[in-house]
Amino acid sequence: MGPGTRQIKIKADSEPVTPSARSRVDPFLAMDVLDRANALGRAGRTVFHLEAGQPGTPAPQRALDAAQTALRGESLGYTESLGRPALRERIARYYRETHRVDIAPERVVITTGSSAGFLLAFISLFEAGQSLALAVPGYPAYRNIAQALDLKPHFIPCREAEQFRLTADAIGQARGIDGVLIASPSNPCGTVISPDDLAAIVDVCAVRKVSLISDEIYHGIAYGGRAQTALAYSRDVVVINSFSKYYSMTGWRIGWMVVPDDLVRTIERLTQSFYISPPTISQVAALAALDAADELDGHVRTYAANRSRLLAALQDAGFGSVAPADGAFYLYASVAPFGMDSATMAKRLLEEAGVAATPGHDFDPFEGDQWIRFSYAGAQNEVDAAAHALVAWCRNVRR
Repeated sequence: MGPGTRQIKIKADSEPVTPSARSRVDPFLAMDVLDRANALGRAGRTVFHLEAGQPGTPAPQRALDAAQTALRGESLGYTESLGRPALRERIARYYRETHRVDIAPERVVITTGSSAGFLLAFISLFEAGQSLALAVPGYPAYRNIAQALDLKPHFIPCREAEQFRLTADAIGQARGIDGVLIASPSNPCGTVISPDDLAAIVDVCAVRKVSLISDEIYHGIAYGGRAQTALAYSRDVVVINSFSKYYSMTGWRIGWMVVPDDLVRTIERLTQSFYISPPTISQVAALAALDAADELDGHVRTYAANRSRLLAALQDAGFGSVAPADGAFYLYASVAPFGMDSATMAKRLLEEAGVAATPGHDFDPFEGDQWIRFSYAGAQNEVDAAAHALVAWCRNVRR
């Protein structure tokens, strides 16, 4: 060191850093199970991945081809904060063609996955301390993001008697709420809200003057007819969608929102500071993916076959009730016949049978210990092998 240079000594017994109270959210158990499953796989074990909501297929070929072309010929710098105009216009056309709903491309916001969409929606719609109504069971990130933003989750139980569906009547009876988040098809139950029920939910939210957010990231994956968008009934809702599920592009981290006109500039200012712009290469691929329906509908046929196979396996294995599973790619099943909670069952299933599944506490902090979620988004041969292993293990446990 030169003359005048000060040596800085770091004390070994320095005070530990204390995380903020709002950052102390629950872990996402599906990802914890995935980490352990991957570790077992690296150790040479055969593992069947039924834990993560991730398609076993790559991005559609059109998307891959477009991305490769862009890598060779584009600089891939920043785009507009709200996303490339061509992608926003194509998504507006998607709503015209698929749902017969006209929306202006200016209301479309391209996001870094649906997760960023929830963050932007919660911040732009609610003040700290306000209350957001959520269905239980439901996707855990809803309540965790809300908690991290100092919002108060208001849980509305949606049990087997309600077929795990959030209804307009339940929303109408909720007191002191400032917003409602619905999901159709839902995670973990796969339930689909009918068009009439969706219209009723939009109406009750309008009457009560509460903001409505509609999570539609599993649109395109349904087994009894296409799920309807909340945009068919109101211009004032916020819709969130993603290229992760139907489009098989989880790791590309690209999604979109459709927002009321009055929110566009507000959200634009937030995106400018949060992440400047969505990933350029992902926007290129997403635009091409919107024209890959033939390939993607083939994936849905695979999910339908996997659904049938796994439903039969759960019955053979001796599980209790199973949620309706009208869409998405999950089965949410009762573990009551096995005499153990779902966390114990998920751990034993993975360690002893190599079948990775997600404990229900992820989705329901109150009664989730009685339920477990299986994803059937993988390849048919993997789901079939997992079903064999699951049935054999369960029969042995119940013997």
